[in-house]
Order: sequence, then structure tokens, then C-alpha cells
Amino acid sequence: MKQRHPVPTVDVLIEFEGGVILIKRKNPPPGWAIPGGFVDYGESLETAAWREIREETGMELEELVQFHAYSAPGRDPRLHTISTVFIGKGLGRPRAGSDAEDILIVRGEPDLPEQMAFDHRRIVADYLRGKLEGRVRL
Repeated sequence: MKQRHPVPTVDVLIEFEGGVILIKRKNPPPGWAIPGGFVDYGESLETAAWREIREETGMELEELVQFHAYSAPGRDPRLHTISTVFIGKGLGRPRAGSDAEDILIVRGEPDLPEQMAFDHRRIVADYLRGKLEGRVRL
């Protein structure tokens, strides 16, 4: 019997210029997303987060702290993923790279684009509410 398991991923809420960075995805599923991706075999979650940020935004991070894990089976239409979401302070100027077509900085829920990939609208909203209520700090 073939066993199936959820696939680990990471996403990073990059704090930059009073907001967080989203990328417009080049590949399906379409939409705006938090920078991140799949964890490679032999790679820690933190290492995957740093790598994905460099690849997708060209940025470095001053800090990296774990925020929350999201694991709803339908969160990714391609397969069952579990994402460990981090928060980091962005260093440098963001630029779209690898899987990113464009970059957007959002400062509040009204700034969120209509088409967002995965469950990233919920993740960004959770982060923004936590910041507003003082529960989320780097």
C-alpha cells in the first residue's frame, strides 16, 4: 500500500516599509502570495525560508521568527501541504525573481489584492490583526 503524507512548505511574511511583501505568482495556482515554497530534502525549515526569500525577492532577512503553522488539507489545490509561516525583517530592495512575476507591499487588509493564492489571505489577515492587537512582534 502506497503511503501519502503532507508535504512541508515555508512562507515568510517579510516586514518592509511598514507593510509586508507579496509576490505575484508566475506558475499555477495564480494569484498573489506570501513568498515561500517547498522544503528540499535535507533542508531545515529556516534554511528553506532563507533560500526561498533570496530566490523570489532577492532580499536578505535581518531576523526570522516562527509565526504559525497552517495545515488545512485543501489549502493548496495541488496537494496537501503544511506550511510553517515565519516573520522576517527584509533587507535590501525587493525584486521579482524565480517564481515571482511582480512584488506588492500591503499595509492593511484593504490593501490585499482580490486574487490571492492558497490560504494566504487568511495568513496575512491573521498577521495584520496580531500586529494591531500587539500579539505579533519580531
